[in-house]
Amino acid sequence: MRPPMERDTGFIYGMRPLFEAIESGKTIDKVLFQKGLHGDLFKQLFYEVRQRKIPFQYVPSEKLNRITRGNHQGVVAFLSAVEYCDIHDIVPTIFEDGRNPFLLILDKITDVRNVGAIARSAECAGVDAIILPLNGGAQLNEDAVKSSAGALNKVPVCRHSNLVEIIKYLKDSGIEVIGVTEKANHPYFEKDFSGPVCLIMGNEYEGIAWDYLKHCDDTVAIPMAGTIRSLNVSVATGIALFEVVKQRNHGR
Repeated sequence: MRPPMERDTGFIYGMRPLFEAIESGKTIDKVLFQKGLHGDLFKQLFYEVRQRKIPFQYVPSEKLNRITRGNHQGVVAFLSAVEYCDIHDIVPTIFEDGRNPFLLILDKITDVRNVGAIARSAECAGVDAIILPLNGGAQLNEDAVKSSAGALNKVPVCRHSNLVEIIKYLKDSGIEVIGVTEKANHPYFEKDFSGPVCLIMGNEYEGIAWDYLKHCDDTVAIPMAGTIRSLNVSVATGIALFEVVKQRNHGR
């Protein structure tokens, strides 16, 4: 039988091993619970997962069996390959250091390679932090770190359950929040990015959620000349990030 922690695949299985991982401070990316679980030990474990705001999902036993042949007891948890930060700790530090904040929010981008490529561009552009939703985005596993060329271990990554509250916090802190979306009426290169700024990039299929768009200070679009009329989100993010870099280094 394989051990309860499978280091090469970045997950653990079993109720007790998950308890131990949580208590030892390991960063858990997501927990899969088998549908229909019950009992006192499960209730205690579920309470800990909820208290610590660890993303979880109920799945059929067949899915867990495909992940591991070990005695998973109805529980499989994926370990994060990155350590998460809190944006409330990062923003004051940026201002205290006399720097101009440059932040990036990714709205439920699901493709691991896209997240990795975006993180790589963000690191090269000097982004201070990447902010992700607690649920719905890509799992930040070893594949994501490899796709980022290690950038996910260099740029602070924050994960929060309520991005609307985070957007409001950033705005209250004097940071302009700008959505990059095809729904905007003016191109990105006409926007002044010289001040404190946070860009929001939407997911691959639906773009930026309306809940976030309506709280943006402004929105900008990347003009299209071809017939496809859409860019890969990592490419679009790179274009927007380096417009900020250009303006801050050379002006508009």
